Amino acid sequence: VFAVNGFLRLATGLDIGLSTKCVVIPKEMGMCHKIGYSEMRLPNLMGHTSMAEVIQKSTTWQHLVHTDCHPHVRTFLCSLFAPICLDTFIHPCRSMCVAVRDSCAPVLLCHGHPWPASLDCDRFPGDEDMCLAPLTKDYKYLHKVLPKPTCQTCPAVEEFFTHKRVLEVFCDSNFAVKVKLSKKRTASEDQEYNIECQVEFTSQGSLLPYETQSMIQQWLLINEKCIERMSPTHRPMVYLLVGNIEEGIILVNQVYRWQRKDSQLTLATQKWRYHKCL
Repeated sequence: VFAVNGFLRLATGLDIGLSTKCVVIPKEMGMCHKIGYSEMRLPNLMGHTSMAEVIQKSTTWQHLVHTDCHPHVRTFLCSLFAPICLDTFIHPCRSMCVAVRDSCAPVLLCHGHPWPASLDCDRFPGDEDMCLAPLTKDYKYLHKVLPKPTCQTCPAVEEFFTHKRVLEVFCDSNFAVKVKLSKKRTASEDQEYNIECQVEFTSQGSLLPYETQSMIQQWLLINEKCIERMSPTHRPMVYLLVGNIEEGIILVNQVYRWQRKDSQLTLATQKWRYHKCL
């Protein structure tokens, strides 16, 4: 939840005029719920004049929001698609756009889409105007900065291995996370997936298991092509993702298919507790 006052820079705003109206943010715009307000202006700052158009255009961005590519990605997109119902339109500041673009454009590119011209940061006001500004630099020091998943080439899925080889890989890695994947049945043509993560072990210093779990879920959302390869059917499939954290970046180096009939992974994870790496 963000407090609008925390982002505002004082100066003159843009008059809305009489042509807009306040409407409740629809349930289909899940990314703009629990953001500190429940009503939006229509037309919005993207020039969408009907709620059907707003829903259609905004839902294509919900996947990006789920990747958590930047702390302000929801605030930025919702200020445009569902602007708060005030007497003036409050644009996002150019600095917020640049910060979100620099973090999230690589994720879009990973999915085959460039940063769109409609979100060109030059169209937004400078920080000296009244606009939504990024939180202060102190924010970084108050919140733990976690390693970031990145767009990468999908590792091949390994199906034949020995527990000894897996233990060698564990020794060279920072984390191993057991992941259950299945394709959701949806009315739309878009592919959506159920992702369940369970941290088997982690040796990455101060990282907590739920933080590792969250980062792997982000990695899968960013590298959606890997999920497509791993989940060809609606039947749930289980994998072990093993990788490293280098210079603040998460890299998945090995993907093992965890099959019930094969006990090698179970054996490896059991032996890991007492295993001494060379």
